[in-house]
Amino acid sequence: MKRVAITGGIACGKSLVAKLMRDMGFATVDADDIAHELIPADERARLAKVVFRDPALRKALESRLHPQIRQRISEFICASPGAIAIIPLLFEVHWDGDYDIICCVTSEKETQISRMVTTRGYTRDEAEARIAAQMPLSEKAAKSHYVIANNGSVDDLHKAVAQFAEWLGSQSHC
Repeated sequence: MKRVAITGGIACGKSLVAKLMRDMGFATVDADDIAHELIPADERARLAKVVFRDPALRKALESRLHPQIRQRISEFICASPGAIAIIPLLFEVHWDGDYDIICCVTSEKETQISRMVTTRGYTRDEAEARIAAQMPLSEKAAKSHYVIANNGSVDDLHKAVAQFAEWLGSQSHC
């Protein structure tokens, strides 16, 4: 079984891609969900405001959380062969070597900002700061084996994910 990861930028639709993959019968494990389990809900918002403004604090938090997240993902994939890992910061944390196939979900920057403002309640400045804290999407896409551009409707995304699933099936026979 090939080990598959999905990455991409904030508000690009990774969670929706994961849901669509689950609807097609794939098991998924999400690094963000694991992080949420590790950080108490009442601390998340406070931490987010601080760490996205202070790279040193962000690094300290990540150095504490990332080994636990990586271990849980590995355990899930070992227990569920063929599972797909959703890891937003895959390249930033240098876990890309753990995977045989990497798919990057992208969106145009203005689409990301609009989604963050309308669905997550961020200000434009907060949205831009979070986007800036991540590796540019163009770099993530260039390092990936497959790219899903999510700038259209949910139906468009569903078709793109179905194409990815079909492509993924053809890769498992190599």
